[in-house]
Amino acid sequence: MTAGCFHCGQPLPTGTPRQVVIQGHLQPVCCAGCEMAAQWIQSAGLGAYYRWRTEPATAPDGSTDHALFLAYDRTQAQQSFVTALPDGHREAELLVENLNCAACAWLIEGALGNQPGVDRIQVNAANGRLLLRFDPARVRLSDLLARLASLGFPPHPQRPGQAGALHLRERRQALKRLALSGLGMMQAMTYALSLYGGAFHGMDPVYADFLRLVSLLITTPVVLYAGWPFFESAVQGLRARRIGMDVPVAVAIGVAFAASVRNTLVGSGPVYFDTVCMFIFFLTLARYLQASARARAGESGDALARLLPDTCLRETAQGLETITLQELMPGDRVRVPPGAALPADGRVLDQAVWMDESLLTGESHAVRRMPGDRVIAGSVNGEQALRLEVTACNADSTISHIGRLLRKAQSERPTTAAQADRLAAYFAPAVLLAAAGSAWLWRADPSRAMDVALAVLVVTCPCALSIATPTALVAAMAHLLSRGVVVIRGAALETLCEVRRAVFDKTGTLTEGRPQVTQIHPLRAGLTRDRALALAGILEQAVHHPLARAFAVPTAATHSASAVRLVAGAGVEGRIDGRVLRLGRPDFAAALWHGAPLTAPADGASSWLLMGDETGPLAWFAVADPVRPDASATLARLRALGLSCQIASGDAKGPVSAVARAVGCAQADARLTPEDKLVLLDGLQTRGERVLAVGDGVNDAPLLARADVSVAMAAGTALAHTSADLILLQDRLSVLPDVIETARRTRRIIRQNLAWALAYNALAVPLAAAGLVTPWLASLGMSLSSVLVVLNAQRLYRPAAPTLAVDVPRVAVQTP
Repeated sequence: MTAGCFHCGQPLPTGTPRQVVIQGHLQPVCCAGCEMAAQWIQSAGLGAYYRWRTEPATAPDGSTDHALFLAYDRTQAQQSFVTALPDGHREAELLVENLNCAACAWLIEGALGNQPGVDRIQVNAANGRLLLRFDPARVRLSDLLARLASLGFPPHPQRPGQAGALHLRERRQALKRLALSGLGMMQAMTYALSLYGGAFHGMDPVYADFLRLVSLLITTPVVLYAGWPFFESAVQGLRARRIGMDVPVAVAIGVAFAASVRNTLVGSGPVYFDTVCMFIFFLTLARYLQASARARAGESGDALARLLPDTCLRETAQGLETITLQELMPGDRVRVPPGAALPADGRVLDQAVWMDESLLTGESHAVRRMPGDRVIAGSVNGEQALRLEVTACNADSTISHIGRLLRKAQSERPTTAAQADRLAAYFAPAVLLAAAGSAWLWRADPSRAMDVALAVLVVTCPCALSIATPTALVAAMAHLLSRGVVVIRGAALETLCEVRRAVFDKTGTLTEGRPQVTQIHPLRAGLTRDRALALAGILEQAVHHPLARAFAVPTAATHSASAVRLVAGAGVEGRIDGRVLRLGRPDFAAALWHGAPLTAPADGASSWLLMGDETGPLAWFAVADPVRPDASATLARLRALGLSCQIASGDAKGPVSAVARAVGCAQADARLTPEDKLVLLDGLQTRGERVLAVGDGVNDAPLLARADVSVAMAAGTALAHTSADLILLQDRLSVLPDVIETARRTRRIIRQNLAWALAYNALAVPLAAAGLVTPWLASLGMSLSSVLVVLNAQRLYRPAAPTLAVDVPRVAVQTP
C-alpha cells in the first residue's frame, strides 16, 4: 500500500484511511479534502494525471465542509452522476455513508426536502442510495451535499465501482467494531456471571470491586469505539431537531454505562457492563448484516458497468488506435477482437457473427447477428473479429440507460415501505416516553426502575420494522436482474401480486418480431415485384417498428424517403422521388387517394399490407412472423398462476386468431387502434381487475403507461421502455411467470417480516414494562429480531426453479 496520501503525499492518519477509486484501484488519502479532489479529477476523465505527475498535489484547504463540495457545481464534474431533465432541472444519483435504517432516510428527507429548489428526494436505506432532483437555478448542488455531510451522512457521486468501494469500507469498519464488541461482551459476561454467583454464595467485597473495575476497563473501549456511531448519529439527529432511532439507543447505552461507572466507583449498586456490551454487539451484528445485504444489492448495478471494457480499437485513416470509452463518439467504427466485450451500442458491419449476451440478458445460448443488426454494449464477441459502427456510447448506451433505471428503482420506496418508515419515525419519541413512564411507575422500587427503563428502551427499538420492506425489495430486484429482468418501478412488485389478467400485444411480443415478406401482388402495370419491394423498403427503413425488418433495403438503392411519418396502428407515410406513398392497413392507404378500401386477397391467416400513392394502389404485401417458441408454455404457466390471458392487437382478425390458436389463448381482439386498446383496458379496470400489459411498440406505449403493471420487451421501442414498469432483457417470454412468482414470494417475505416485527414489539413492551425482561435479554431479543428480518429477506437471492422448457414447434403466422 502507498506509504502516504495518494493525492498529496502527506502521511496517512492512524487507523483505517479514507480510500478513493482511481482508474479501478482503491487508493488511500489522508483527508476529506484530498478525497474530494481525487474524486473530481477521476470524474472529469483526468485520472491519467496521477501517472504523469512529477510530484504530489497540494492538499486542499479543508477549513470548511462546504468548500470540499464546490467542485461538484461544475458541469463537467456532474456528467458522470447527474442527469439533465427536459424541464431544466437535474437529477443526481448519490451514495450515502452511515445510512443504517429507515429513520436515517426519514431524517435526510426531512432535512433536505424543504430546501428551496429541491423538487424530490428519495432515500433507500437498504442499499445506501439517494436520488436527488433539484433546480440548479435555485440551489447549488454543493449546498445540498454540504448539508448532507453536516448531518453525518457523507455523500458520494454514484459511479461504476464507487458503490463497491464504499460498501467494502463500511463492512470493514463494521467488522472491526463487531470483533471488539464481541470480545468485550464475552469478557464482560464472564465477570458478570462471577458477580451474579458471588451475590448468591457470598464474595469478598474486594474481589467484587475488582471484577467491576475490570469490567469497566473492558467496556469503555467497546462504548467509545464500537458504540460511537450510535452517539454520533443521535447527536446529528438532535442538531437537525429530529429524533431518529439512534437517540433511544444512545440514551440506553449512555445511561446504563454512566450508572455502571458511578456504582463501580462508589462500590455499591448494580452494574450493566455485560448488558451494554451485548447490546452494542448485537446492534453492530445487525448493521453488519445490513451492510452485507446493501453491498450485495449494489453489486447487481455495478455488474452492468463492469461488462464494458476500459479501452477499444477505433478505425482511423492512419489505422487502428487505442482509445478510452470516454473518447468514443457515435459514428465511429471500432474493431472488436474475438472474446472481447463490445464497448458501445452499434450495427454489425461486413459479416455475420455469433454474440454472447448472457451477462446482460441471461440467455445462455449464443445468438447470431447479421450485418446491419443492432448489438448492445457489454455483449461478448464470438470467435472472429467484428467491425462495429457505433450508434450510442457512454451515458447514451443501452447498458447505461438500464443502469440508471435500475438505480432509480432501487432509490424508490413503495407504499408499504413508506408506511413503515412513517411508523418508525413516530416510534422513537414514543420509545423515550414509554421508558420514562415505566421508570415513573416503578419509582417505589428505585433499584428496579433503572432495569425496567433500560429494558423498555432496548426492547422497543423498531429497527426490524424499518428494514422489513426495503431489504426484501432490494433483494428481489437484484434477483430479477440476475434473471434478465430490470425493475424500473419498485412499487410494481407490490401491484404485480394482485394482477389477475395479462393483456399481450401480438407482433414482437407473442411473435418473434422478425417478419418476412412471403407474397407480393403488384397492382399497377409495369411495376415489378422487385421494384415494389424496393419502394416499401425505402419507406420502412426510417421506421423503428417490427414490420420494418421485413422490408430489406436494397444495397443498390440510391433513393431515400423524406417526411416519413409513422401512424400508430395504421401504417407509414413518406415521400419518395417527389410522390407521397403509404404502406399499411388498406383503409389507411386508400385514404391517400380518397378511394374505398380494397379487399385483401382471400387468405384468412395472412396479414396483407397495401401500398399506394396519390393516384391509387401499387401492391399488396403478405408478411409472416413466427410465434415465439416459449409463448404457449408461458401463457399456460400464467393461467396456472391464476391469470387470464388475452391478445389486443392492431392486426387483422385472421392473423390474430392464428396466433391465439397457436398459443392457446381463448380471448383475442383484432384491429385495435391505441385508443381502442385503452378503451379495452378501461373496461377491464372498471370491473375491478388489475391488469398486466406486455408489449414492445409505439402503439403499445399508451396501454403500457395506463396498465396497473407493464412489461416491455428488450427489442421494443424507447417509448415502450419509458412507459413500462419492467423490461425483459432476454428475448423470451418464459421469464415472465418467474417474475410473478418472485413478486409473490417478496410479498410473503415482507408480510412475514412486518408480522414478526409488530408481534415482537407488541409482546416485548408489556413484558419489559412489567419487569419480566432484563436489559441483557432485551438487547438479545431486539438485535435478533433485526437479524432475523435481514436473513429472511436474503432468501430471495436463492435461485428459482429452472424456467419451464417445452418443445413447441415454430408456427409461422401472417402478422404486421
